[in-house]
Amino acid sequence: MKQFSIISSAVAAALFSQSSIAAVITGQVVDKNQQPVVNAQVHVHGKSQAVMTDAQGEFKIDVDSKGQLHVSKDNFIDKRVDINGDDQSVVVTLTPTSVETVVVYASALHKNSLEMISPVNVLSGDNLKNKAKPTLGETLKGLPGVNASYFGPVSSSPIIRGLDGPRVKITQNGLDSSDASRIGPDHATSNDSLAAEQIEVLRGPATLLYGSGAIGGVVNVVDNRIPTDNIETLTGAAQYTHDTVSNTNTYAAKLETGNNGFNFHFDGTKRTGDDYKTPTFELPEEHEEHEGEEHAEHETANSVENTFIDSQTVNFGTSYVGEHLTLGVSYGRIETDYGIPAHEHHGHDHEEEAEHEEAGHGEEAHEESVFAQLEQDRWQGYMSYALHNNWIENISLRVGYTDYKHAEIEDGEVGTVFSNKTTEARATVEHKLGLWHGMAGYHYTESDYDADGEEAFTPASVTKSNALFLLEEKQFGDVTVELGARIEDYQIDSAVTLAEHHHDHAEEAHDEEEEAETINYSADFTNLSLSAGAIWQYQEGQSVALSVSHSERAPLSAELLSNGVHIATGTYELGLGYHIEEGEIHFEPEDIKQETATNFDLSFRRFIGDFGYTINFFYNDIENFYYQQNTGYFFDEEHGLEMAEEVHDDAMAVYQFTSKDAKLYGLEFDVHYQVSPSTLVKVFGDSTTAKLKDDNNYLPRIPANKLGSELQYTVSDWQFSLTGTHYFEQSDITAYETKTEGYTLFDASANYQLDLGPVDTQLYINVDNITDELGFVHSSFIKEKAPLPGRNFSLGIRGYF
Repeated sequence: MKQFSIISSAVAAALFSQSSIAAVITGQVVDKNQQPVVNAQVHVHGKSQAVMTDAQGEFKIDVDSKGQLHVSKDNFIDKRVDINGDDQSVVVTLTPTSVETVVVYASALHKNSLEMISPVNVLSGDNLKNKAKPTLGETLKGLPGVNASYFGPVSSSPIIRGLDGPRVKITQNGLDSSDASRIGPDHATSNDSLAAEQIEVLRGPATLLYGSGAIGGVVNVVDNRIPTDNIETLTGAAQYTHDTVSNTNTYAAKLETGNNGFNFHFDGTKRTGDDYKTPTFELPEEHEEHEGEEHAEHETANSVENTFIDSQTVNFGTSYVGEHLTLGVSYGRIETDYGIPAHEHHGHDHEEEAEHEEAGHGEEAHEESVFAQLEQDRWQGYMSYALHNNWIENISLRVGYTDYKHAEIEDGEVGTVFSNKTTEARATVEHKLGLWHGMAGYHYTESDYDADGEEAFTPASVTKSNALFLLEEKQFGDVTVELGARIEDYQIDSAVTLAEHHHDHAEEAHDEEEEAETINYSADFTNLSLSAGAIWQYQEGQSVALSVSHSERAPLSAELLSNGVHIATGTYELGLGYHIEEGEIHFEPEDIKQETATNFDLSFRRFIGDFGYTINFFYNDIENFYYQQNTGYFFDEEHGLEMAEEVHDDAMAVYQFTSKDAKLYGLEFDVHYQVSPSTLVKVFGDSTTAKLKDDNNYLPRIPANKLGSELQYTVSDWQFSLTGTHYFEQSDITAYETKTEGYTLFDASANYQLDLGPVDTQLYINVDNITDELGFVHSSFIKEKAPLPGRNFSLGIRGYF
C-alpha cells in the first residue's frame, strides 16, 4: 500500500500540478515593413495559454520547456519560432496572406484553414451573412465540391463530392444535429445559418472525431451560445431581410454580456415566407387522367406550390470562464412549419376529390396541403479544464441532449410523426508526448428513433455507439505529419413488423384479418477507421498535402429496415434486410456487410501575394456502397407488388437499398487574383464522377459539374460582387433516371457601410438569378416539379454594437 501511495502521488504530481516556469520569452511581432502588428496571438504550440501583442507589437510569455511559439493574426500567414526553454528575445515577421485565415474548430488541434491537411472551407463574418439561406444546403452549394439535395428551398441538405445523407455529418459545435434529415430528403436540417459565427466544411473522411458515418465529410456549425471567452461589455447585433421571390421576411437578433468571468448569450430568429416563384416551366405529366376530363397536354406553372415557411428559433447560453476552468450550458428551441412540395396522395378516390371541388372547397386547397411541423429542444453542456502541464494540456467534455419531432400534417390532421431523442457525450484529453501533440477521446451516442403513421416506412429503433479515438501530429521541419485511429462499437435494436406484400394481399385482408408478426431484431458492428496525412510547406505561403484514410460504416435503420410507402419521394422503399421473391417481400437480414471506404486526397495551395489557389484531387474506393436501386417492381395499396406490365394508376416504383462496390473521383479548385487593392477576381469549380465498379454504371442523383467566376470590387464605403456559375448538363445517369439540362446563374450584391456612431450598420441588396434562368437540380428527388427560384431581390439592413 505504501508503494502504491508513493506511485499514485508521483503520477498525480506529474499530471495535475503546475510545472515550474523555466523561462520567459519576450519579443515583438512586425510586418514586412517593420511596422508593429497589434493583437497578434502568441502561444506555445500544443498548449492553449496565449498572450496578445500590445500597440507596439510586443509580448511576453512564460514557458516551461523548449518547443515552438505559434504566432497568428488574421490576414497574415502563421509563423512558428523554435525556443530552447531559456530566457530569450525574438522578433517575428509576419507575411500578409491573400486569403482569410480562421481557426477551424472541427480540426480539434487549434489549426487554421491554411494548416489543415484535409481540404476545408470556412464561411464566417459578413461573407456568411451575405450567403446565408434558410437551409444549409442552399447556403453552402456555391462552394467547390459542395452541392445541395434541394427538396425545395426549405429542405435542402449539403452534398459533398457526390455523397450526402448519413455520409455527411452535420454537427453543431462538434455534436450531431440529431434531426431526421438523413431519413428522407423532405426532412429539413435543424441548423440555422443566421445564428452561426462560422460554418466549416471538411471534405473527405472525418470519421475519427465525428463517427464512422462521416465518410463524405463534416459540416460543423459554430456558434457562441456557450461563450468560451470572457465578455466584458454588452454587445449585440440585429438584422432584417426581405426576399421578393417568396415574399419572405427574416428577423434576427443577438445579445451578449458578461461580468467577472460570468457570461450570457441570447439569439433568436423569425422567418415567414410564401410559395416561391419560378420561371415558367412545364409540369410533368400525371400518371392518370380523370374520366370525362380533357387533360392539358403541356400544363405550365410559374411557382412551386406548398413551399411556404414559418419558423422561429430562440437560444440561451451562459458560462463561467476562469483561468483554468470553463463551464457552460445552453438551451435552444426551434419551431418551424414548412410546406412539402410535390406531395402526392396515392389511392385517393378521385370522384370524391371532384365532388369536393364542385362543393366549392377549392379555395381550401392551400389549407389542406401537406406540410411539416418541426419542433426541437436542444441542451448542450461544456466543461474544459486547462492544466498547462508538460504532458496533459487540457481536459474537456461536451454533452448534448436533443428532443426532435417532425409531424406531417395532411388535410389538417396529423398524418405521420417522426421523433428522435439523442444523447451524446464527447470527452477529450489534449496532450503533448515528446514532440507529438495530439488528442485522445471517448465518444458516446444513443439515438431513440420512432415513426408513427401512414408514412412510417422505417420502424422504431434504438442506435448506440461507443468509440475511442486518437489523433496525433508531429513536425519534421517544414512537414507536419498527422496520424489517427478510431474504433467504434455500433449497435442497432428494432422491433420489425413482418408483412407480406403480393398480388393476393388485398383479397386475403378482406377474407381474414391477421395480425402481422413482429420480431425483435438486433445487429452489432465494430467499425475501424485509420488515417495518415502530411502537409509540406515547401515555400512560404505554398504547400502540398496528401492524406490516406480507411473508414468503415454500418447501415442506418432507414438503410437496413425500411419497408413502406415514402410519399415525399413517390416511391416504396425497402431496406438491405429484405428480399423480393416471386412478388413477395421477405425479411432476411443476413450477411449485412459494412460500407468500407479508402480515400486518397491530394491538395496544392498557394496563399501568398496577389495570386493564390487551392486545387484538390480525390479518389474514393468504396466496398459495399449502400444506395437505392430501382427493382422494376411497382407497389399499389390495393394490389400489392406488381411487375411493370401490370402497373395500375396509383402504383409507385419500388426502390431497394443494395450494396455494391463503387468508386468516386474528381477535383475541385478555387483560384483568386488581387488585380488591385480594390479588385479581386475568383474562378472556382468542381467535377465528380461516381460509378459502380462491376458494370461501370453511374450512381443515381450525382450533382452536375459546375464552373464559376466572381468579381469583388470595393470603393469607399461600398462593396460590390458579381458571380456567374454554370451548371453543366448531367447525362451520366443510371437506369430510370433522366438527364438534366445545363443552366447558368448570375448573382450580384452591393453593401453600403453606414457611419452611425457606436452602431456598425450595413445596408445591402442581393440579386439572385439576375437573368431569371430556369434551372433544375439533378440531385433532387423532385427535380421536374421543383425548379430553382426565379429572379430574387433580397433587401436588408444589419447592425452591430
